[in-house]
Amino acid sequence: MVHFAPRMPRRQPVLPRSQWKSPPTAFNSPTAMELEALHGRLHAALQQVWSAFQKVPGSAVLVRYVQSSYQNDPVRSAIELVLLLFFIRYLLSPSYSTQKQNYVKLGEDEIDELIDDWAPEPLVADRTPFEELESERLPVIVGPTGPKVKLSTGRTVTNLASYNFYNFNANEQIKEKAIQTLRTYGVGPCGPPQFYGTQDVHVKAEADIANYLGTESCIVYAQSFSTVSSVIPAFCKRGDVIVADEAVNYSIRKGLQVSRSNIKWFDHGDMDHLERVMQAVAREQAKAKRLTRRFIVTEGLFETTGDCTNLPRLVELKERYRFRIILDETWSFGVLGRTGRGLTEAQHVDPQQIDMIIGSLSGPLCAGGGFCAGPKDVVEHQRITSSAYTYSAALPAMLAMTASETVHLLQSNPDILSQCRENIKTMKAQLDPRSDWVACTSAPENPVILLVLKPDVIRTRRLSVDDQERILMECADESLANGVMIARLKTRPYAHAIAAKDGSWSAQPAIKVCVTSALSKKDIEKAGVTIRHAITKVMTRKASHKST
Repeated sequence: MVHFAPRMPRRQPVLPRSQWKSPPTAFNSPTAMELEALHGRLHAALQQVWSAFQKVPGSAVLVRYVQSSYQNDPVRSAIELVLLLFFIRYLLSPSYSTQKQNYVKLGEDEIDELIDDWAPEPLVADRTPFEELESERLPVIVGPTGPKVKLSTGRTVTNLASYNFYNFNANEQIKEKAIQTLRTYGVGPCGPPQFYGTQDVHVKAEADIANYLGTESCIVYAQSFSTVSSVIPAFCKRGDVIVADEAVNYSIRKGLQVSRSNIKWFDHGDMDHLERVMQAVAREQAKAKRLTRRFIVTEGLFETTGDCTNLPRLVELKERYRFRIILDETWSFGVLGRTGRGLTEAQHVDPQQIDMIIGSLSGPLCAGGGFCAGPKDVVEHQRITSSAYTYSAALPAMLAMTASETVHLLQSNPDILSQCRENIKTMKAQLDPRSDWVACTSAPENPVILLVLKPDVIRTRRLSVDDQERILMECADESLANGVMIARLKTRPYAHAIAAKDGSWSAQPAIKVCVTSALSKKDIEKAGVTIRHAITKVMTRKASHKST
């Protein structure tokens, strides 16, 4: 058996150290050297940025926040970084595609054809024949207004179409003070209140009205119509709830529309229905756990119906369901109550329980403008938020003085109202119970007597609203032809105003007979007979025409 010895590996010759060669690596290549230089420059730049950042005030606080956030909750830091990147991307991305065309491209012929066929709608609708006839028959007064007026036709007639209930227009004391004020202050303030338009007579008028009503404060507006339509949106905003009587006047409806609040309606004068509506509002808000401002808006004397609201019950419901009351006393201020303070005095309600009392100075007070009385904070809020107050010229000083004087006369001499109320009774005695055609809807102390056609007359003759308007206009014309000027209730604007969606209520056409204390009882009786005979003549003439 042959044995072979293992073969030993051959040893390599050992070279001197000077002849050693390093193997080629990435660290000693030209590219590696460039990267190393770039890294150095980047590090130096970051050091400069860091030094500049440390000089910014508050940078140390931000650094500590990031460090503690990362150490305590690294997940939150990651989420914040993702949100930051998403926000940057959202800002840089377009909201819609700028490349895609989302319209139909028309040819030149199609464009020309559309232009030829297009006709703009008229800015104002054409007047109806009834409106043209009404405008033609409008009487024009020459000279001062009063119980007897002269028309442009040369005739002198008895004026029962004016709100000059107490004939303050002819009061010599007021006229003398008005002349003095005009000479002292000029014809106008030439600026809005709070912007160099406020004068001492305005401040005095506001204080006099507040003292007269028994409220903490008062603000005077330059125009009566704009008062309530500006007060409502000054307090009621989108999301608030307003519960309004369905028969409120046109200026209130404009305020409701501008406020953009959630409007709820209740049947005219029905306090039980009002309570049900308030209960529903309270339940809805309690269920939704949402607390909003809630208001009740109504009138003292209603312009469209002539009756008044039940204020004590209204206050009771307000306290129970935590609503606020906006009471428009445009037609009741200076009329109701022993001294003319309005519905609060007539129904023995503390004015402090009413959040806002709104009234007019341009009716029986023979001045101009309107007012809102209530707590001081309510009044001061309007001086910077009410559009009609902030952006309108202030009330002329002469009219502000007239308002103060007439308020003083009513307060110091209640007999002025007593004489007017006696004439109201005399006039009603000649109209409502003795006429077979019309009925009075006004409250007993309302000097504006509204006469509407009786329901059986409307039903048997099948009269539409337009038919009633024409008949009552003919009645007013016939009365004027016999020497007594009366007016009609304007119902057409209500057809386009905000109202309940069910349309259950609509303003009924009516004749307006405005009683004044300047006429004697005999003159009132004579005028009442003239009006009644004019109505009878028109209605019998219509009946004879219909039968033929």
